[in-house]
Amino acid sequence: MGIIRRIFRFVGTVISGIRTLLGVVIFGFVLIAIAGMFADNLQPIPDKGALYLAPGGFLVDQKTYTDPLEKLLSQGMESETLVRDIIEALDAAASDSRITHLLLDTDYMAGAGLSKLEEISSALVRFKQSGKPIIAVADDYGQQQYYLAAHADEILLNPLGSVLITGFASYRSYYKEALDKLRVKVHIFRVGDFKSAVEPYMGNSMSTGVKEERRAMIDELWQFYSSQIENLRGLPTGAINDYTNNLHTKLRSANGDSAMLAQQQGLVDQVASRTQMLKYLNEVIPTTDGEFNSINLKGYLSHVRREQLISAAAKEHRIALVVAKGTIMDGEQPEGSVGGDTLAGIFADLRKDENVKAVVLRVDSPGGSAFASEVIRDAMAATRAEGVPIVVSMGSVAASGGYWIATEADRVLALSTTITGSIGVYGIVPTVERSMEALGIYSDGVSTADISGIMQLDRAMTPQAEMVFQAGVDNIYTQFLALVAEARNSTPAEVHEIAQGRVWTGEQALELGLVDQLGDLNEAVKVAAELANLADYMVDYRRKPLSAYEQLLLSMSSSAGTSLANLDIETKDSWLPDLLSRQAKTLVQPLQALDNLSDPRGMYLFCDQCPQ
Repeated sequence: MGIIRRIFRFVGTVISGIRTLLGVVIFGFVLIAIAGMFADNLQPIPDKGALYLAPGGFLVDQKTYTDPLEKLLSQGMESETLVRDIIEALDAAASDSRITHLLLDTDYMAGAGLSKLEEISSALVRFKQSGKPIIAVADDYGQQQYYLAAHADEILLNPLGSVLITGFASYRSYYKEALDKLRVKVHIFRVGDFKSAVEPYMGNSMSTGVKEERRAMIDELWQFYSSQIENLRGLPTGAINDYTNNLHTKLRSANGDSAMLAQQQGLVDQVASRTQMLKYLNEVIPTTDGEFNSINLKGYLSHVRREQLISAAAKEHRIALVVAKGTIMDGEQPEGSVGGDTLAGIFADLRKDENVKAVVLRVDSPGGSAFASEVIRDAMAATRAEGVPIVVSMGSVAASGGYWIATEADRVLALSTTITGSIGVYGIVPTVERSMEALGIYSDGVSTADISGIMQLDRAMTPQAEMVFQAGVDNIYTQFLALVAEARNSTPAEVHEIAQGRVWTGEQALELGLVDQLGDLNEAVKVAAELANLADYMVDYRRKPLSAYEQLLLSMSSSAGTSLANLDIETKDSWLPDLLSRQAKTLVQPLQALDNLSDPRGMYLFCDQCPQ
């Protein structure tokens, strides 16, 4: 008994120690956060120095919701950076006499859609017109990172780095054979031969029509990317194609030295180690005590917004900016997804605000639930009925359900690389009666009608039930065509010719009359101001309301992050390389469509292969 007591006493001591340690850690975070809330942690803007732009994670229109407490306790590197933050900082820095250079560091950037890069490109071009130099530095440049770096006056690369430009591709996994082996019967209901979201369940390869469509799309996007790089770097036409298609032979000729090859090909200006890079930056950027002066994106924006706060508060009229980013789902959803009820609630609040004179809806969505899309469109219609104009600004993708809600806008703008269209509908219902039979499990009973067991997935679907589902899909498609026809001053028959699930780039959509003009988010705000006859206004970003508890924790998290950044404390959340993580998610994405789109009737306006 004495030994047992000692064992339990030891276990209790260990548990108590762990509890105390956790308490100390949490208390420390709280102290740092509280201190940050009452102290001025802002790094001062140097009298003369560089804006240090090092976007972290993915470039997005709206950050994915993270539980505030979790965010407070995991102060690591940013997993997402807002595109509009980068653009706001660049535009402010262009006319700020204190900012002499832009130092662009892409090592922390995980990726971005091409249209987001295009939007930032416009801001970088505006910055260059100020005459201030842009210097890009990196240990390594991927395809998306290099697009931004190509705007620099000088590009520096580590001797062990490379410029990896691989071109664009559109691949997916197909599950028909696997589902057959599992004896799962997937019932497909769709309108539009190009509505390809259901193809993984119908066969083992991409259909000819969809393959031709995808080929045309990625060829146009690749032409945009490669020609932009060649223009920015002063390279001959076809140089990027040659570099990509012959990288293997070029590397062999360069003895495998990818950094030297990049310099030989005119893709970078200097090959330099980190020490050499620092030495060079200290020579060309204004210094204090021998080290170049700079301020990071977050600190600079805080100063800019403080300086603008007084003048903005005096402006009575507002243009509300609302973001619809992610898959459209039914009900209330956190940021990073588009909740039908969530967005409808935001529009309801806007209708009550007398100061809101126009709305810009940023759509960055491949669609999703047909019902939720209609809930959002209906809320937009009610807002327009109150005399408030709505302008839709398309981001990387505004397809299918994303285009459905865009039909309720007074004006629609897209970027040339936006992916839009996908005007089609599908329904998908898997049944597992054959799988159950293989296990010796059978379903039997009685019903009052042939469709009484329509949603019993352990029973074979009756022909009558199939007709019900197909009729529903046909009806949604008819409504879709009517909405587009009315919005675009066309007819359902004419819209059908360019619909059927086809996807288009923004450039193509303009030619087809699916959008009104090409332009970025800033241009969309100007159009909204014109429609509302506003000369003096402020842009008011509207988001899903947070509880007082969430607001407090977010404030503490922000303060703690600033404090820890000042202490140079960084953490890494995952050991898995980003590329492998993204590939793993891509492999299972089509299967998730069976579960997470949440349409009450199983009807979807969704483009699962549209890049985001």
